[in-house]
Amino acid sequence: MKVRLRRISAAFLAIMMLLSLTACGAGKNSSKIKLTMYLWDKPMMKELTPWLEAQFPDIDFTFVVGYNTMDFYTDLAQRDKLPDIITCRRFSLNDAAHLSDLLMDLSETNVAGSFYDSYIENYREPDGAIRWLPTCAEVDGYIANVDLFAQYGIPLPTNRAEFTEASQRFAELGIRCYVNDYRMDYSCMEALQGCAIPELMSSAGINWRKAYENETDDVPVGLDKAVWPGVFDAFAQYLQDTGVEPGDVDISFEQMYNGMLEGKTAIVRGTANDCVLLGKQGGINAVMLPYFGETAEDNWLLTYPMFQVAVSSAVEQDARKQDAVMRVLEAMFSEEGQHRTAVNKAVLTYNKNVDIQISDVFSSVMDCINSNHLYIRLASTEMFAISKNVVHKMVSGEYGAEEAYADFNAQLIAGSSDNAAEIVTRQNTAYPYSDDKGGSPAASAVVNTLRSATGSDIAVGYSNVVSGPIYAGDYTTRQLNWLLSGCLTMRQGTLTGAQIWTLMEWLINEKEDGSNPIRHHNLIPVTSGMTYRMRDNGDGTYSLLELTVNGQPLDVSKEYTAAIFGDEQFLEESVYCACPMPGELKERLGASADDVYQLLCSALAESGQFEAPQEYVSFDGKK
Repeated sequence: MKVRLRRISAAFLAIMMLLSLTACGAGKNSSKIKLTMYLWDKPMMKELTPWLEAQFPDIDFTFVVGYNTMDFYTDLAQRDKLPDIITCRRFSLNDAAHLSDLLMDLSETNVAGSFYDSYIENYREPDGAIRWLPTCAEVDGYIANVDLFAQYGIPLPTNRAEFTEASQRFAELGIRCYVNDYRMDYSCMEALQGCAIPELMSSAGINWRKAYENETDDVPVGLDKAVWPGVFDAFAQYLQDTGVEPGDVDISFEQMYNGMLEGKTAIVRGTANDCVLLGKQGGINAVMLPYFGETAEDNWLLTYPMFQVAVSSAVEQDARKQDAVMRVLEAMFSEEGQHRTAVNKAVLTYNKNVDIQISDVFSSVMDCINSNHLYIRLASTEMFAISKNVVHKMVSGEYGAEEAYADFNAQLIAGSSDNAAEIVTRQNTAYPYSDDKGGSPAASAVVNTLRSATGSDIAVGYSNVVSGPIYAGDYTTRQLNWLLSGCLTMRQGTLTGAQIWTLMEWLINEKEDGSNPIRHHNLIPVTSGMTYRMRDNGDGTYSLLELTVNGQPLDVSKEYTAAIFGDEQFLEESVYCACPMPGELKERLGASADDVYQLLCSALAESGQFEAPQEYVSFDGKK
């Protein structure tokens, strides 16, 4: 059920937002404007967030890596914890309707006026408001190995019939012409929509989409009989023509691309950036191809914004904050801001007068770009889930077009059931997210609880451990899962005091090559059973100064049991922090098979409450 949230009084919201915003600690300039911005994923920490901080020294940002779903933000809103600025990648107006009363109308802003009308109108709500703005666009289509086509004298296809012919000729050679990673929900959804974009972009298709995006609780909108039977017919034919096999439902992204690298596959589904990487890293002579129509004039590219941006209406109660937010948005949608957002990816822009140099990878699909054949995917939460469910049944041979249409429609009308509504615990005490001079109370409470669950002397949480505050009240399984940041892994082992010092230096200090494990001040390590003192160098880097364990100075020769929690990939990969774990620590801290979320659930099942937070960090210098 899509229950529109009651408008919370402006005064109350203003108070709640003031209480929830971060205070960066002792010595912090209190005149700074405090803004909280939730990020759809960690890649935003690479270039965009440091650039925003540099552009606006008068703003004290708190960047929180949240969850890429509207359900997550609806839950925050119901708990009166909606941030000032929201970003979300998986988006539809259908999902976002829950939040409309709590978001600022941006339709009359300079930022909204910078978009091409054909794109921004997709975000206009029934009341005329525009509450979400799309950033630069990822481009999705087919990626072809040109050399493999040339090797066997098969022409690159330019329409659906030629695509089918190429599939048949490669099949005769024992080579898969086309493979898709059907294991992934987004791949199922994009394949279903991509094969029938002309139908979906017809006048009937556009009218249906508007109706679906604006459905109400009283009148659920299912699939219409004018458009969608043709979509499923086209997809069924597409599966047959591309030689799909029942086992394809288990193909992962890695398997799909490895097949192309090994010369076993001629075409895969992917983005323009995937095409670039296949060339640079895989040595494949790869080109982009569109989703094919009956003729070349019916070819389309599928696009989706890297993320959408919205603003809490609470900021309108503070003219100074509202001005700051608009300056941030104007920066984000500027030419440089979109370059920072893209992080050198091959993307397109939806904005006028923004020059994002078109990558050479688009040279083979310029006809689509010049004719504005850029379809924005329909990506509601239920569309992801239902597409995967139904497409898997079509790929495996269980469903034909008619059965698939009927089942998809039935699921869409019924809506999703909340299978994660089980109450796990009731928390009596709320703890804020804010990273004040002693650290984050919410993160501390989580890491304290996890340390007790592991029976370790010390525990350390690094990167982004929690995605928001701990609130007082009931927690369902889903809400508890949302509290923890995604991709958390655990390592355990025994370390000497000297190795604990090495561990904390790895997590705090800038490296000789300039790599920085802390992309933002609220990503400093969270410790339990141990406190530390660090210096804020004032340039976005930090230095470890002192460690104590249970109130006693660190004994370098003593052995301590330790557990660490975090996103190891984020810390180590070159595209993020580029700070690999020292070898001696990897030898002593083995990867645990335990699921961090389940570990937390088990701990709460016993205690009923998160352990109380403690101050775990102090600062010398700027902070």
